[in-house]
Amino acid sequence: MTSYTVAEPAYLKIFFHAAKHPHKPVNGVLLGTKSGSAVIIEDAVPLLHHWTSLSPMMEIGLDLAAQYAESVDMKLVGYYQASDRLDDTSLVPVGEKVAGKIRAGFSDAVAFVIDGEKLGTDEAALIPYVPTPSSSWRPYAGEPAPFSPNSTFKLASSDLPRRAVILVRDEHRHQKFGDFDDHLEDVSIDWLRNKACLPTPS
Repeated sequence: MTSYTVAEPAYLKIFFHAAKHPHKPVNGVLLGTKSGSAVIIEDAVPLLHHWTSLSPMMEIGLDLAAQYAESVDMKLVGYYQASDRLDDTSLVPVGEKVAGKIRAGFSDAVAFVIDGEKLGTDEAALIPYVPTPSSSWRPYAGEPAPFSPNSTFKLASSDLPRRAVILVRDEHRHQKFGDFDDHLEDVSIDWLRNKACLPTPS
């Protein structure tokens, strides 16, 4: 069975994207590598916060993200989204389409929907979605539950959710974060790397 580990840069960027646009739907793609049956989700590239459809801007952003992933010896391994409502944790049809496109190039692709009600807590604010034989996507229902001990879904460090909250609340790191939408308005915003928002390694 394939396992998935979400590394610090990926989790923080997903969190910052949702925190910067709390009342808008946001989405992006996940970059990573696979070794044996283990997928390491190493990074995230944020796409849009104005999206409601599979627009030309989404397609361009996806292509650029895929090119960037290749340039750093990674590939697109998944998709993430957040709704504009805290209690909405469904993977929208557009999200299913994008996740399906990613899966066409990486058979173990996964999708995450941000759980708005867990964003400010010590728990991983991610709900994994996996493909079904009919090519639709459903929340992962295996045991143990995602991000619990011995789960096939894990965080690289268990304190990541708490650290993400501190970085937003105390250091306002999400204000240094930009997605493809932001880049289209200000080309100086480095939406592919977003290094400015990440804490420097100690």
